Amino acid sequence: MPYRHIDDPARLRRLLEAVLLLEEDLSVPVLLRHFVQEACSITGARYGALGVLDHERNAITEFVSVGISDEEAQAIGHLPTGAGLLGLLVTDPKPLRLANIADHPDSAGFPPGHPRMRSFLGVPVAAHNEVYGNLYLTDKIGWSEFTEDDEALVSSFAHAAAIAIENARLHERVQEIAVLEDRDRIARDLHDSVIQRLFAIGLSLQGLAKPPLEPPTIERIQHAIRDLDDTIRQVRSSIFELASTSTPKPGLRASVLALVRELRPVVGFDVSVSFDGPVDASIPEPIAEHLLFTIREALTNVGRHAKASRASVRLQTDTESVTLEIVDNGRGLAAATGDGTTGTGLGLTNLRRRAEKLGGELELSTPEGGGTSILWRVPV
Repeated sequence: MPYRHIDDPARLRRLLEAVLLLEEDLSVPVLLRHFVQEACSITGARYGALGVLDHERNAITEFVSVGISDEEAQAIGHLPTGAGLLGLLVTDPKPLRLANIADHPDSAGFPPGHPRMRSFLGVPVAAHNEVYGNLYLTDKIGWSEFTEDDEALVSSFAHAAAIAIENARLHERVQEIAVLEDRDRIARDLHDSVIQRLFAIGLSLQGLAKPPLEPPTIERIQHAIRDLDDTIRQVRSSIFELASTSTPKPGLRASVLALVRELRPVVGFDVSVSFDGPVDASIPEPIAEHLLFTIREALTNVGRHAKASRASVRLQTDTESVTLEIVDNGRGLAAATGDGTTGTGLGLTNLRRRAEKLGGELELSTPEGGGTSILWRVPV
């Protein structure tokens, strides 16, 4: 079996593609599983797992495993408690490579029903001097043990996983802070500090995006600039919500996110959601009710008829109108109606009537690359 160095472009490209998923609006469990799957694939590991520690780093609270079948998982029973080598990596978070797990003095063996494993690679899931868990790989296929290059690659996956966990916990903390009386101060800090820094970074990147850099590199920089612009819009939207004096009950933003999570089993994958403008502050409740119905109907059609692998929901509002756009990469307009027609399905008719009742409109189109775009727009 030929050995592939860490400078193998294919391996580095897969690593980059996996890390770039941090920009997507994916749930943390989905991201963590993807990182473990990619780490196994890129190193040739038969099994992989990632354990997330609690805030006090005393116990494993989440455990994502790859390679073990459902039957084997049922036979094993309870999740790991942090004994043996797993516990060693918790108390001493640094990379560990072994040719044979059983040879290590801290090895505690395997519980009944657990597949036998030999070679081992474990690295801490850490970012900004904070350890959030550990990433484990076992049984490198075709090799007696994992390599130093494997360790370097897997450490990069572990760092990306740590950022995902850190972001999720920061988001939880922000949600807790959002109910406090100093929301205005937080909004000012976001505007005066975060947005200004993002602007500065964008300007710096613009200065770099020119010859003698190669055109592909310039395009990647320009793509990063566009991502920064979108992030600034998102932060501004958050500032609107923080500065709002509305009641602290769950707003439309939270309702949309909850609905999309609820429909995940129907759609079959995670749908990305983005907001632009003061969604909670400016969209009245009657419009919000119709809007949530539209999202439910459209995403249900995506799951049942579109045969799509990707979809997005974008909600934008200003002083004049509310615009909802739902895009998928499925079979196209005929699938959007749910009955094989183009624009005359009962579900689509209901959505159009709801928009017209509010003085708005509904438009169907085919995006570049295929699929369906539903644009639902009503005046405020």
